[in-house]
Amino acid sequence: MSNHSKDSSSKSEPTFQAPKNLIVPFILLSLRDINCHGYKILQQLMDFGFSTIDQGNLYRMLRQLEKDTLVKSEWDTSEAGPAKRIYSLTEAGEQYLKTCVYSLEHYQSILDQFFSVYTNMFTFPQHSKKKNEDKDKEK
Repeated sequence: MSNHSKDSSSKSEPTFQAPKNLIVPFILLSLRDINCHGYKILQQLMDFGFSTIDQGNLYRMLRQLEKDTLVKSEWDTSEAGPAKRIYSLTEAGEQYLKTCVYSLEHYQSILDQFFSVYTNMFTFPQHSKKKNEDKDKEK
């Protein structure tokens, strides 16, 4: 195990970089009810709380999702200016999203247990004191 030293004067919040595979269900969810272009998907991901998403990486992920037949795209030339690629969820994407939901529910259960144990580690002395008080009342 490595020894981490922390500068006590540094009180900034740690930055969270979500793994790419965590972002995929959010992309698919963004496309579930509406067809939209990449910039709109980026905005929705930021609304979900992903703060460090590189636009180039997002478009690469969208192209990969298209190759995997989870999303499809069409060029929209109806507005003035350059054409925009509009993405939509496919049937396979909908099925994959359901699989993601199942997996995320499982992970949520694991994380709930983790935080329960973590929280109890710091509240244990009070909890122990209450148990002793309850035992004294029973006597």
